[in-house]
Amino acid sequence: MRCFLFVLMVLLCAAGTVAAQSAAPSDSAKAANGSKPADEQTALIKTLLERMAHLEERIAELEARQPAATAASAPAAEPSTAVTAAAKSTPAPASGGQGGMNHPGMGQSNVPSQEMTFPSLKISGFADVVFSATDESNVNSGFNLGQLVLHMASPLSKKVSYFGEVSFTATATGYNVEVERSIIRYDRNDYFKLSFGRYHTPVSYWNTAFHHGSWLQTTISRPEMIKFGSRLLPVHFNGFLTEGEIRSGNAGLSYSAGVGNGRGATISRGGDAGDVNNNRAWLLNLNSRPAKPYGLQFGGTIYRDKLSPGPGLRFNEWISSAYLAWTHETPEFLAEFSNVHHFDVNTSRKFNTQAFYVQLAYRLPFAEKKWKPYYRFDYINRPATETVLGITDFMSSTVGMRWDISDFTAFKGEYRNTKKGPGQPHINGLFIQTSFTF
Repeated sequence: MRCFLFVLMVLLCAAGTVAAQSAAPSDSAKAANGSKPADEQTALIKTLLERMAHLEERIAELEARQPAATAASAPAAEPSTAVTAAAKSTPAPASGGQGGMNHPGMGQSNVPSQEMTFPSLKISGFADVVFSATDESNVNSGFNLGQLVLHMASPLSKKVSYFGEVSFTATATGYNVEVERSIIRYDRNDYFKLSFGRYHTPVSYWNTAFHHGSWLQTTISRPEMIKFGSRLLPVHFNGFLTEGEIRSGNAGLSYSAGVGNGRGATISRGGDAGDVNNNRAWLLNLNSRPAKPYGLQFGGTIYRDKLSPGPGLRFNEWISSAYLAWTHETPEFLAEFSNVHHFDVNTSRKFNTQAFYVQLAYRLPFAEKKWKPYYRFDYINRPATETVLGITDFMSSTVGMRWDISDFTAFKGEYRNTKKGPGQPHINGLFIQTSFTF
């Protein structure tokens, strides 16, 4: 480019000189016309100098653009340890909150629009291997393959994107394949996003912050109140969601609201193939992620459904939940509370089941900040006369340590002391896991 412009400058100068010579009148003509040849030559030289200055500025501008273009075309570097550590414990906001669309790949692409192609599928994965041993007589100990999880994200246009999540879970007879999430979303702007599909219900902070793939979370296990297959809270939701930010300055407010199929005939599953009683569930979620202190967020959710757990049985369900999370990592603090209210339409009886957990963790400042001890307390209290959920009281303490072997691999060890139901003995368990993402 520089050579081309230099040649162009030389040609312009030569052309200007020839033009000046051809345009210059003879001495007799100059005398006849009374003109001033010196003034004409000065004006011509000034014009050529101005052209040369303009071309030099253009050369400098093009050279300045070359490093930026090279950086834009270079492959993205691997995330740093600090960024990776934040990604482990800090959920990406669904436009700033706890919405059901918190997952990689659904945001706007950073690639310039002229370089984007549609669709553009990207696949990432998570897996883990767990060793468990307890003093519970009817539970086998040993190694378990855990879950193999695939995340699939693809932009379909500048405003439309798709996200899918599939899990493979080891069972006693083989492997169970499950479509955990399948979502298509239209991003109008930061304040309004509309999506349809199967979600992790935004009725719990943990459920939308830490999806399948235990590498994402600090601990090996999920809290009892929102574990996969939970009968207490609806883990999955099928329908549509609107979500986005709320203009609120430093308060960092965001919302999500949705309508979809309620729980199925099996209370632990959503209505994947339709609503069992033709009464849609709905939810409303509000969150705040203030500018300071960094990593703090809190919010709450209301969930409404009508249940038909058996022939002739009808229950109205209200779930209210609230959470407080500080994911600064030094320290990390997570706490949630949920109340599940059931009203028996046939007998007018009411039941309230409460559950909460509190988790503390701290990333140690030495050894490249790879060690992270943690503690969690889980509690569930169910009325003895409650007949819908079919769960028992639960109380558990978990103590563990996470060691980040690399940016993408973690090794965890946990000790749990659990009590299930009144009059039952305490159960001790040791769990060791290696989890990773790829």
